[in-house]
Amino acid sequence: MRRAQPVLQVLFLGGLMALSSCAADRGVVSASEAGEDWIALFDGASLDGWTPKLVGQPLGSDTDRTFRVRDGLLVVDYGDYEGDFAERFGHLFHELPLSHYRLRIEYRFVGEQVPGGPGWALRNSGVMLHCQDPATMGLDQSFPVSIEAQMLGGDGVHERHNGNLCTPGTHVEMGGELITRHCTDSTSHTYHGDEWVLLELEVHGSERVVHWLEGEPVLEYGGLQLDPGDADAARLLEAGAALELDHGWISIQAESHPLEVRRIELLMLPETD
Repeated sequence: MRRAQPVLQVLFLGGLMALSSCAADRGVVSASEAGEDWIALFDGASLDGWTPKLVGQPLGSDTDRTFRVRDGLLVVDYGDYEGDFAERFGHLFHELPLSHYRLRIEYRFVGEQVPGGPGWALRNSGVMLHCQDPATMGLDQSFPVSIEAQMLGGDGVHERHNGNLCTPGTHVEMGGELITRHCTDSTSHTYHGDEWVLLELEVHGSERVVHWLEGEPVLEYGGLQLDPGDADAARLLEAGAALELDHGWISIQAESHPLEVRRIELLMLPETD
């Protein structure tokens, strides 16, 4: 397996130590079934450690308070928006680049989609894995080059799989085949209504990613890599990025439907040869 470069190894180790040192403030959640300590990335009171990037705004600016904390929840909220959505997609980035880890997020969709949101974005959000450094995103870039684990809710009538894969600026492999389509469905059932849903993502560098919903695996793939045919990915490659995508940042999407998140937890995994 190709390992992260030494500088990145230091970043990962330093980041883990930083997260551990503030665990008393942010809380540590124990997974009793395995005796594991999960570090809470969201403290329930602030967006410390997270940075927004909205279309048309520089990194760190969120003039309409799309991402905020309310009643102990991290929320995607459009109450301060004037006019329609106008494709003002947003992402909230955690501060640390990661490579081998498990991430779990408990979320639910609430309320009505903001006027002007695209039809496909109804009850639609996602967790972006192995994102490009947010500092390298263009001012009007809609989505980071990344691997997206979709969070999808049903409309009460139609079937809609949850935990699907989408690949902005990237490709993956399944069964030894390069997958170049943008989205791939999982095997999950449809999650209608405003119920809380637990999504877990198991990430092993570029080699293997598994999506879990409520403890059940619903999708698996590997061979994560940049797409040279995508303009944003090509720009990264020209700047010296490797084709293999084995690390990056995580982010939470804002795609026009209100969202509530009550926990985001991280468990670092060891790299193996």
